[in-house]
Parts: sequence; C-alpha cells; structure tokens
Amino acid sequence: MRRKHALIALLVVIAAPVLAQTSGAEKPPVPDTRPPVMVPLEDSLEPQVTIRKREGSTVEEYRVNGKLYKITVTPEHGVPYTLVDQQGDGSFVVVDAPGTPRLSVPMWVIGTF
Repeated sequence: MRRKHALIALLVVIAAPVLAQTSGAEKPPVPDTRPPVMVPLEDSLEPQVTIRKREGSTVEEYRVNGKLYKITVTPEHGVPYTLVDQQGDGSFVVVDAPGTPRLSVPMWVIGTF
C-alpha cells in the first residue's frame, strides 16, 4: 500500500508541471529581436573622390557636400602621405607621414555663436 501511495505521489509531482504547461492559456508573443533594417545614407554624405595625376604623383581629393576635407598624395618615388583639414578652415595638416602620430582625434563643430 505504501508503494502505491509513493507511486501516485511521484506521478503527481511529475505530471503537475506538464499539465500546467498544456493548459488553454495562450503564450505571449515573442518579441522581435532582429537588428533594425539598414537605411542607406544620403548620397551627399558619401565622400566624392577626385583622382588626379600630377608631375609623377597621384593626388586624391576627398569632398563632402563640395567641401574639401582630405588630400592623399602618393608620390611616384617615396612614401604616401595624407593632409587633413582638422578645423574646417582650409588649412591642411599632415596626418599620415613618417614621424607623425597616427592618432586623429575627431573635432566636430557643435555650434557657433
């Protein structure tokens, strides 16, 4: 008799969670976990690159909205270097040349008064 009670108790312990899961209650919908859809940027934000051959070297000019912000010069004999307009005022600084640091800190103009 004791075995019968133990067997019934064991069945109740095992069957109770199964019965609770199969009740008529609907499960909540699973949230959408996909990453957001990539939206293409405006064409005006992509840099326009102009490549010119000049006196044995190649000059690449990078512009956004018509404003020149970077020049890369690749000489025929020598090491290429990059000039960048860091302040946006038209004065270019050598950034990527031998002996210069390779770190370029972003300096955006947030607002002017």
